[in-house]
Amino acid sequence: MEKHNGNPARQRKLRFGIALLLTAIAAFLVISHLSFSSFCPQHQTSKPKKQNVIFMVTDGMGPASLSLARSFKQHRDGLSIDDILTLDKHIIGNSRTRSSNSLVTDSAAGATAFSCALKSYNGAIGVDPSKNPCGTVLEAMKLEGYLTGLVVTTRITDATPAAFSAHVDYRWQEDLIAEQQLGETPLGRTVDLILGGGRCHFLPNTIPGGCRADQRNLVEEAIAKNWSYVSDRELFDSLDGGKNVSLPLLGLLAPTDIPYDIDRDSKVYPSLAEQAKTALTALSKATEDSDKGFFILIEGSRIDHAGHHNDPAAQVREVLAYDDAFKAVLEFADSTDVETVIISTSDHETGGLVTARQVSPSYPDYLWYPNVLLNSSHSGEYLTKKILTKKQTKELSPESFLSFIEKEIVQEDMGINDYTSKEIAEIQVSADASAEKLLYYLNNMISVRSQTGWTTHGHSAVDVNIYAYSNSKRINEILYQREAYAGLLGNHENIEIGTFMETLTGVNLEKVTDMLKDIKHHPEGKRASVNGADIHANAY
Repeated sequence: MEKHNGNPARQRKLRFGIALLLTAIAAFLVISHLSFSSFCPQHQTSKPKKQNVIFMVTDGMGPASLSLARSFKQHRDGLSIDDILTLDKHIIGNSRTRSSNSLVTDSAAGATAFSCALKSYNGAIGVDPSKNPCGTVLEAMKLEGYLTGLVVTTRITDATPAAFSAHVDYRWQEDLIAEQQLGETPLGRTVDLILGGGRCHFLPNTIPGGCRADQRNLVEEAIAKNWSYVSDRELFDSLDGGKNVSLPLLGLLAPTDIPYDIDRDSKVYPSLAEQAKTALTALSKATEDSDKGFFILIEGSRIDHAGHHNDPAAQVREVLAYDDAFKAVLEFADSTDVETVIISTSDHETGGLVTARQVSPSYPDYLWYPNVLLNSSHSGEYLTKKILTKKQTKELSPESFLSFIEKEIVQEDMGINDYTSKEIAEIQVSADASAEKLLYYLNNMISVRSQTGWTTHGHSAVDVNIYAYSNSKRINEILYQREAYAGLLGNHENIEIGTFMETLTGVNLEKVTDMLKDIKHHPEGKRASVNGADIHANAY
């Protein structure tokens, strides 16, 4: 056998091959180091240039919600079967949603996974499983010089906005959450703009619309600290779409949650899209001379409530209202020269929604009827309040009350003409029993006729979609990385979304966590009050 060592030609080839291999290894190590440095905050050597981060949450929206809303819109607007939602055009992955103590998460733990990039227990607001406060992306970016905002359609003290701007052991500590959102933390004020519902927890329960357990009037206190304050549609309109905003801004546009979009009076309450555009314009204007951009959370909050209520007519309108907001945010991103990234996902799915339902013992029909949802002009929540209000006035005889239910509620408001006398009687029985029973019965009448299925009044463990967009080629290249913690393409744990925002912006959550050790976060005394007028007020 010929020995390679004695062959100069073979030696030269071998040396050349080794040199090529070493060059490749060196290049790989250099590239790996640069890539690792660009994605890992502990090894980052330079700060990213000016950028805006827009994080959007569809609370309670699973994949079936998109199917429901898309088919409904096609039917309502006479569109072709290939017409899709704006969201559909930007899906890049999906997220696993479990919390630290359950395969089925609640909104508090789900939002904390996004804000702190860690798993925590159901009910946790900005704290880890040991109830230690954890620094959030919003807080970290504020400390780095960014401006920050929260825009929601529920109470601003509810789980998702709270998890970015407060730290409490339990989500029901909404009085304390309100205090922290206005700056009563070791970090000082970290939120520059607030728009949503929830005046209740900013006002004492001794005045109309207030529900604080103490006598503090946080609205007056905020104004004294130079917060601008808007509380109704007229004052919101005075903001001129965000061109006439003085930060910090506190916008509490409803006592509790802003009404469902199906019930919303546009003369009284702005849409989510209007709120989002106003907030983006205001924050963009305020940062135009800064080398830092802004972070904003925008939540389509009440998709979740429609799921809890098993209300398909409200559900489709909430999803479409969010899709309109998403479109408005895309338009903003395309209009600015600042590098901007939009990330949209859900904390969990609610209701176990499916666009099918077996309504008889025989083999199920392969049918779904969006026209039933179109004919329904109000949510079950709205109709429940309407029926109970009428019942409490005691102005009608039993016969007249049944006639009211039949004609005004079922025929006019629900758009149902094939009702039975048994159903009318059952509505009256439900009204005598409880608001919740009445709510569920009314919504089931719509669900059965449209053949929309629900498996629970709670949450499910189904994976939820991730949507993303950027006006920056650099950020898009990062978004579409497949590796865990690098990009968002493919399937991810929800905490990876929080880590993505941390690494993209170069902030350090551990540093903020260290600064929060002394924050007040344990509950004291009795559970914070909840407005009894709210139907299913504890819908999580």
